Amino acid sequence: MRKLIERLFWKQNPGVYQQKDAKLTPSLRTIDLIGLGTGMVVGTAIFTLPGIVAAEHTGPAVPLAFIVAAIGAGLSALAYAEMSSVLPFAGSAFSWINVLFGEFFGWVAGWALLAEYFISVAFVASGWSAYMQGFLASLEIKLPVALTGGVNPAKGSYVDILAAMAILVVGILISRGVHQVSRIENFIVSIKLLVIIMFVVVGMTAIQTKNYVPFIPPHKPGTSFGGWQGIIAGTAQIFIAYVGFDAIAANTAETKNPQKTMPRGLIGTLVLGTGFFIAVSLVLVGMFKYSRYANNAEPAAWALRQSGHYLTANLLSIVAIVGIFSALIAILLASSRLIYAFGRDGLLPKTLGVVDGRHVPNHALWVITFLAMILGSVFPFTFLATLVSAGTLVAFIFVSLGIYALRPREGKDLPDAQFKMPWYPVLPTISALFSAVIFWGLNRDAKILMVGWFVVGLVIYFAYGLRHSIINQEHRD
Repeated sequence: MRKLIERLFWKQNPGVYQQKDAKLTPSLRTIDLIGLGTGMVVGTAIFTLPGIVAAEHTGPAVPLAFIVAAIGAGLSALAYAEMSSVLPFAGSAFSWINVLFGEFFGWVAGWALLAEYFISVAFVASGWSAYMQGFLASLEIKLPVALTGGVNPAKGSYVDILAAMAILVVGILISRGVHQVSRIENFIVSIKLLVIIMFVVVGMTAIQTKNYVPFIPPHKPGTSFGGWQGIIAGTAQIFIAYVGFDAIAANTAETKNPQKTMPRGLIGTLVLGTGFFIAVSLVLVGMFKYSRYANNAEPAAWALRQSGHYLTANLLSIVAIVGIFSALIAILLASSRLIYAFGRDGLLPKTLGVVDGRHVPNHALWVITFLAMILGSVFPFTFLATLVSAGTLVAFIFVSLGIYALRPREGKDLPDAQFKMPWYPVLPTISALFSAVIFWGLNRDAKILMVGWFVVGLVIYFAYGLRHSIINQEHRD
């Protein structure tokens, strides 16, 4: 038993990651990272979550939930910036924690990330499908009900065919190389931000101030609606918007001068994304009473149509249809790099760590693509939105606490950080506690399913990863 415990604390040599990740081509610049991060942060969430969170948790106070989430995410972003500056490897938190705390803890952090990525891909695709169906309906084109959503016998839906198709198309794009994908991403994000600004300007003309009163509705006992309880519950659900930070960090090995570029990309994404979230959510809840957005996966376009702005609504739907692809690109790219990192380390079959002639880990890419197609086409949108934040928060806690193991090694066996998390040693603890509080605000189902996910991960690690890990070879040598 003692030997097993010692084995769990074996730490990976960072030189191994540096050597193996050299097969990946560093081509991403600061603007590319901000494009990837903003594509994810200002992706499906900005077109979908403000209305749902307002109806289910916060009422008009949904901007406060975004601000609280931004504070928590911002603290974690500072930790991510220092980590990626010192340890520029694929796999983000998985690789970092492996080096700092040992393989077992790296696996736990990575497994939490996989839940985040895996569900995020399906969530984003499900949101894209909702907008596509709304746009087609405006043209009087309707799909058979059985093909319009996840399994829901009451509605008669069994598979979301559009969500599956979206994931497949993005998988094909990414398989052609990260450099070409980043160009497409930057173009889509630019167009999307312009249309979001247009929504804010046009939507402001339809605001009725009575819809803001009361700004924070009283708490309904026995529910997660109203009061500060509702804001915290809304924050937990909104945290899906900030998985873009880890999506950026996952591509560190493919970034030019990551020591400087990665912190700029992380902080730039936080500032830009939060500003747009607050503006959109304020306008949205001002246009109509928050309760009217219940179970509406395309609230922004719906609000414009109800206000008589049909042209703007259809333009928004078109841009959302194209723009949500940018979020899919960012998260599928990051998830494939995490699966690659598992294969690289031997914790999953080593074929997943193979990089092809285009410098793309295509085996890992297609595994996550097909699995996400199944998940995204079977489970409904709101169910996926609830689950994805749990994995994000676990990863944020690990990375924040990881600063305590990183800082003493900087300038010794690890490089000096080009960016340091300020107010050390206090701020890393505050960051971890902040994420823990928000995690506690998740609904019961999310926490139970996350426990189940970790049980599956532990079975895989002890049944396969522990015996096949490359770290065993290093210790034998």
